[in-house]
Amino acid sequence: MKIYIKNMVCRRCKMVVKNELENLGLHPVSVELGEVVILESDIEHVIQTLRMNLQTLGFSIIDDKKSQTIDKIKNLIIDLVQNKNNQIKSNLSDYLIEHLAQDYSSLSKLFSEVEGITIEKYFIHQKIEKVKELLMYDEMTLNEMAFLLNYSSVAHLSNQFKKVTGFSPSHYKQLKEKKRRQIEDL
Repeated sequence: MKIYIKNMVCRRCKMVVKNELENLGLHPVSVELGEVVILESDIEHVIQTLRMNLQTLGFSIIDDKKSQTIDKIKNLIIDLVQNKNNQIKSNLSDYLIEHLAQDYSSLSKLFSEVEGITIEKYFIHQKIEKVKELLMYDEMTLNEMAFLLNYSSVAHLSNQFKKVTGFSPSHYKQLKEKKRRQIEDL
């Protein structure tokens, strides 16, 4: 049986959900971002408990098809940016079509109607959040970040970053440094 779960965005999420399923005596066959396959076909006896337990952990079971599709789109984009270093062999629309086996125009329309943002803007926002994370680590140059996230140039990354955040990457980095205080100064 397949169960679709909202807000699974990382490996730790997968581990937490798997542990919760096992604690309820269920047998997960696979646990992926947003989608769990369990051995059992009838879970009516534990579904309410599972719902409540997942909700306390920040997750929720998705019952309707539209929400499942949107969650799949989000999980594919998050996984692409966070775990696959944006290694996309074609464009984003082809990537989503390949993984969801649905027409892109209908996916795009559904996503925009429900989320109030286009798939492309959501993708850009995810990439910018990754850039913010990398800026905090201060281990990569902007050139390396641009390459990692498949930007055509540092200028393109910087322009998109400024458009989304209102700051240049270097200014954002300076703000970060000013927000933090030394332990001795506390």
